[in-house]
Amino acid sequence: MLDILFFAGIGLYFAGMLVQFFAQVWKKTVLSKYAWYIFIAGYAAHTAYILARGIQAGRVPMANQFEFAVMFAWGIACILLFLHYRLKLEWITTIAMIMTWAVYLYAALLPREIHELMPALRSVWFVSHIGSAAFAYAAFMLAGASGIRYILLYKKNPKDPKLPEIDYFIYRLIAIGLLLLTVTIVIGAIWAEEAWSSFWTWDPKEVWALITWILYAIYLHLRLGRKKTGVTMAWYAVLSVPVVLFTFIGVNTIMPGLHSYGQ
Repeated sequence: MLDILFFAGIGLYFAGMLVQFFAQVWKKTVLSKYAWYIFIAGYAAHTAYILARGIQAGRVPMANQFEFAVMFAWGIACILLFLHYRLKLEWITTIAMIMTWAVYLYAALLPREIHELMPALRSVWFVSHIGSAAFAYAAFMLAGASGIRYILLYKKNPKDPKLPEIDYFIYRLIAIGLLLLTVTIVIGAIWAEEAWSSFWTWDPKEVWALITWILYAIYLHLRLGRKKTGVTMAWYAVLSVPVVLFTFIGVNTIMPGLHSYGQ
């Protein structure tokens, strides 16, 4: 049952992404509507999978790299649905659907076995620490997606009236992501002191989380302190995404440390 829900989500996300792509190419509004129906079906299967896995595991399913990837993709989908239905933002849809599917597909490449929660993870901080990280990464990914959209529009028409809206939206996503990452790091430090008797151990995951935090803090400094806007800041948002992905994937893959149990 779990595998059916998991792969149904991947398939539906992929189908929704394709329909949305052709809707953009052929300029067919009705196709975009169908793309959303399919995407929502994928989101429902994705959500059902998380709930079913949690019930079977007897815990919130965020204990390893696979489960975090599933939650990361779910976070992107959650924010995208909010942007579509609450803020009526259509310009981010196509690339955000691609990102949701890509992260969920990455999860499919990882071991899916359910394991007992390790003693180090049995903490009141478990859900808030990992959940805030997943949604922080999701916000940064969508900021990168918005940056791509900005750059493409800018190349077509540097005076496009949508550009200031997208520029401000990138800033808002990064501000939210940085706030969530700050929560992640602070809670992680408190948890580390309880588990390892040290607030900071210079573990590779901690170091790269800090690097990511500094990277986006510089963005906010440039935006708010230096009043930087426009295509340069859009590129900044896009080029920051690989750092997020390395913090998420690369560290666990090639830099074993205290967080290696999360693989």
